[in-house]
Amino acid sequence: MAKNNKILSDLFLKSGEKKPMKWLFPVEIGMVIYAIFSLFIVLFTSTSLSNPEALVWWRVRVVLLTVALWLVYRMWPCRAMAMARIALLLVTLSWWYPDTYVLNCHFQNMDHIFASWDQKLFGFQPALLWSKAYPSYIVSELMAMGYFFYFLMFVSLTFYVFFKRYEDFQKVSFILITSFFVYYVVFVLIPVAGPQYYYLAVGVDEIAKGNFPEVGTYFAKHLECLPIPGKPDGIFRNLVQMSHNTGERPTAAFPSSHVGVSTLTMIIALWLKEYKFVLIWAIPWMFLCMGTVYLLPHYAVDAIAGFFTAIGVFFLLKFTWEKCFEK
Repeated sequence: MAKNNKILSDLFLKSGEKKPMKWLFPVEIGMVIYAIFSLFIVLFTSTSLSNPEALVWWRVRVVLLTVALWLVYRMWPCRAMAMARIALLLVTLSWWYPDTYVLNCHFQNMDHIFASWDQKLFGFQPALLWSKAYPSYIVSELMAMGYFFYFLMFVSLTFYVFFKRYEDFQKVSFILITSFFVYYVVFVLIPVAGPQYYYLAVGVDEIAKGNFPEVGTYFAKHLECLPIPGKPDGIFRNLVQMSHNTGERPTAAFPSSHVGVSTLTMIIALWLKEYKFVLIWAIPWMFLCMGTVYLLPHYAVDAIAGFFTAIGVFFLLKFTWEKCFEK
């Protein structure tokens, strides 16, 4: 009973938040910076956007809601309000992601470049042939399982640090969530749709022949994509397909943020010496990295770039934290 009371008091009483921050959390500052950056892109491409006013007001609303939660936190600084502020950022990531498509689909598509890189590196298209070489139910389900667990990986680390290592909560949430906005900047500036969209757009037969034509702004008006490989009765395969049907867009292929963020999650856990977390997620992480190509969202070069950019993003954001925010 005493332990439960201690947990509740830490969550909801001011005494639980021993060093409340007076201003926006560092990760909120990162979100605001991205909102301003993407706002300039909206204004720059406004003539080709169907409803630029809605995009502007979305950004205004998110910033205002962030400020509102900050004001509540200032009146009642407790851990529960701190978590609410971070939870808002996690939830809105599901909007910021497809927003990259709205911003980049009017630029010249670059899939032909990345498909040709795969061809030069491997002599074939891994995304096209991998699932055909290993079509078994077990393999496809393992790949889909890893891909599906992507969300659970970084969310579970966020909550684990919140409840078990609260002194590291601000630092970890800054590095982890801000990494998404770093990748979103790249996605806006480098429009790559990925094999599931590009292969269908130009024809699988052309891809098999090694032909990779440019498609210009084709994806500004076309959202059709190939179905996810795997057995139709696969549980995880169908879960991933449902997720794609509701939120996937021809965007964000290079580098793979699935590989990048999941690798970054593992790096942070190693940095914190949370080896049990690493052991629990090691196998799903490996299948996730392979599944990004097997399931067609990414070229092999996207997955490779996701791994190495995760290392660079970690040190970049760690350095930013130490120089700008660490007291």
